[in-house]
Formats: sequence, structure tokens, C-alpha cells
Amino acid sequence: MKVRVRYFASLREGLGQGEAVELREGATLAQLRDALIARGGAHAALLARGRAVRCALNQVMADESAVVDDGAEVAFFPPVTGG
Repeated sequence: MKVRVRYFASLREGLGQGEAVELREGATLAQLRDALIARGGAHAALLARGRAVRCALNQVMADESAVVDDGAEVAFFPPVTGG
């Protein structure tokens, strides 16, 4: 299945606006993140497990245990603070 991944804030600066990613059926957001990390380079550095990264599934905040459906939009972004 194919999903659309979008990056925001500092992640966008390092990874670009987004990309299409192929996943197996029933994959979770955690598995998507791990697949991106496995690419190495900027993906590994910016999405590393020790870094605080939030995710949204179809424009709704989601836990990494959420299952991704074909055609879904997934957004990754750092936590933000107001001021």
C-alpha cells in the first residue's frame, strides 16, 4: 500500500516537504517511522528513536500504535511550544 508522508518545521528543513512511501498492509505508524529511520542519513538522524517526534494520521494526532491505511496521509513534526 502507498501512503503520503509530510514533514513539518525542522523535519521539513532536513527532509523536504514529503514523499510517497510503500508499506505492507496493517503497518503501524511506528513501523513506518522505523522504515524511514532504516534509510539512514538525514532520515535516521531526524527521526531517531531518541528524538521527540509527533505524528498525525489523516490530520488527527495519533499514537505510533495506530494502523495506517492505504492512501493515508501521515505527518511527522517536532513538538512545538508557544510563546
